[in-house]
Amino acid sequence: MSDELRPRRSVLYMPSSNERALEKAKTIPCDGLILDLEDAVAPDAKPAAREAACAAAASSGYGGREVTVRVNGIGTEWHAADMVAVCAAGPDAVVVPKVSTAEEVRGLSTVLEWGGAPEHTRLWAMIETPEAIFNVREIAAASDRLSVLVMGTNDLVKELYAEHVPGRAPLVTSLSLAVLAARASGIAILDGVFNDVQDTDGFLAECRQGRELGFDGKTLIHPGQVEGANSAFAPSEQAVEDARGILQAWEDGAGSGVVTYHGRMIENLHVDTARRTLAIHEAIAAGQG
Repeated sequence: MSDELRPRRSVLYMPSSNERALEKAKTIPCDGLILDLEDAVAPDAKPAAREAACAAAASSGYGGREVTVRVNGIGTEWHAADMVAVCAAGPDAVVVPKVSTAEEVRGLSTVLEWGGAPEHTRLWAMIETPEAIFNVREIAAASDRLSVLVMGTNDLVKELYAEHVPGRAPLVTSLSLAVLAARASGIAILDGVFNDVQDTDGFLAECRQGRELGFDGKTLIHPGQVEGANSAFAPSEQAVEDARGILQAWEDGAGSGVVTYHGRMIENLHVDTARRTLAIHEAIAAGQG
């Protein structure tokens, strides 16, 4: 499966210091996992969490899920040891918090190369500061090893002195700029977390907003959020049916000049969108099979 079409509807943070959580993650129907060494792990537990996360990432116990490890940030006392261990473990990706410049991306890519990380170990950069938003286009284009941008919306709200409100008006500009940067560079982008695990309606509304803005999926903090994200970021049955109908109409009308589907004129851009919709649908089905 190409990296571009790999489903990332639901990417769940799991604390690497919790052995039961790492084991439970093997049964959760999310598309990806972020085994966390940063916020979810107390300072005195970080060495043991690092060992547990790398052992889990190096195992084959997580099926088709994309398994990544979030290291501690650049400049922290744990970052260098985290990077050495992650390079040896060879997860699907290393997730780095608070990436703010293209130079940092290039430096991280060099560390992965010099550290002997396998080619399949990609770099995911978290975008969670005002500086990162201003630099996001350069960040997204900085390295071929970078495959995903991850929005750190909690930290971004904090840095902006903003508030968490329904509809996320204080963040919409930042979110849209990051999506534009990801699309310009041909990489994926994940929306930030929703904090209130009891507010199902609010979570689903934010998933819909993220999908409408163009995100590929959402990062999650609780297994109960997986089903909603999987549904929101997958093509609907109607979208799949329409995509098939558009492609069939296009094929049937080849050479006729004007092609329509259900009364709507079909152009190349609609065909491209229909093909992408079906490719995503098939990738999801393959992963579930």
